[in-house]
Amino acid sequence: MNQAQTQSKQALVLGAGIIGLCSAYYLQQAGYQVSVIEQEPEVGRQTSYANGAQLSYSYVAPLAAPGVLSQVPKWLLDPDAPMRLKPSLNPADICWGIHFARACNAAQSRQTTQELLSLSFFSRDLYHALFEEIQDVDFDRPGKLVVHREHAHFQAAVKQLEIQRALGCEQYALTTEECIEKEPALAPHRADIVGGIWTPSEEVVDSYKLCLALRKNLQQKGVTFLLNQRVQALVPTQAHRTAEQTVEVLLDNGSRLNADAIVVALGSFANELLRPLRINIPVAPLKGYSLTLQITDKKQAPYVSITDYERKVVYARIGERLRIAGMADRVGLDRSLDSRRLRTLINEAKKLFPGAGDLEHAEQWAGLRPATPKGKPIIDKTPYANLWLNLGHGALGLTLATGSGKLLAELVSAQASTIAPAAFRLDQA
Repeated sequence: MNQAQTQSKQALVLGAGIIGLCSAYYLQQAGYQVSVIEQEPEVGRQTSYANGAQLSYSYVAPLAAPGVLSQVPKWLLDPDAPMRLKPSLNPADICWGIHFARACNAAQSRQTTQELLSLSFFSRDLYHALFEEIQDVDFDRPGKLVVHREHAHFQAAVKQLEIQRALGCEQYALTTEECIEKEPALAPHRADIVGGIWTPSEEVVDSYKLCLALRKNLQQKGVTFLLNQRVQALVPTQAHRTAEQTVEVLLDNGSRLNADAIVVALGSFANELLRPLRINIPVAPLKGYSLTLQITDKKQAPYVSITDYERKVVYARIGERLRIAGMADRVGLDRSLDSRRLRTLINEAKKLFPGAGDLEHAEQWAGLRPATPKGKPIIDKTPYANLWLNLGHGALGLTLATGSGKLLAELVSAQASTIAPAAFRLDQA
């Protein structure tokens, strides 16, 4: 279907995080007249606001991996563990946990990684085109270094290199001294680092600045933004001229909106809208935390993006600021700031880059990453003719946003898909 054929078609995107905005961007590009509905007063104010900032195209391996289940008992007993699980008797939570456990095997992990790489490489190409149009978002290409403190973990990572290379990733194993050559700010920790994995292609961007820039770009192209508008329900209706069932959007103010395509890009908050329609999505919130501080000493702050493998903390320089992010807490829809978890993050950063800036007065943030058991997003149609899903990206929402938005737009407008879409169907999550 070409642009002229879709020119009169309307699309509603529910959610103005990075996934919703990229969905709107590519739907508009495909010829749709797009409106974006968001309950916050500004775009990108929830999960997209202060995430890890890393565009990790080659690091997409799912959380459900061999060996993860053996770590769970230790995490349950350690309040400072990188992942925290709150026991739940909710049937949906139990079901998610069972499917997650089933996915923790080598064959599934390899298949998921391969599928996610196809989407992330697609996303990378689209980002490079996007950044020619949208600038001043603290985009940079510093590369990424995953540092290892334990020999066993480093050796396992080196073995994984061959698999990653076979899937199209450019990565290299570095010695301790080579790690410090790449990032001199690591020099004080020479005795703690046994090696690292270097990926030159990895990038960074300020997700919130990108969301604001996308909003401005889209408004200039005629896209409408309905901010401070909460979606109360999706109401089943009958499609005109056909027997297909559709939905319309009921807002809190009582108004009803309809469109040829309605895209749910609400992350962890999609369940409450979809459950009454008997659409069950296996998406669970994983709460993450971040700190953002002004860099006061550039020599003591990393330029290269750093992942501290054993501590599961990431560091990304965005402009003149340092973003520090980590943790994955399974605690429901609670977005409150947990002082103990933030203290853990502050302490880890003080150990690694103590002179980078004032960590005690860094901006603190927590957000909910919408995760599926296998770690793959859902980009798919629903039983309702005009209702589509683009959600469940977990910690990879920023990395996969452009590819997901483009693939969604291709499916909605019945264009040939650039990458195989089957892996991201609802029944494959």
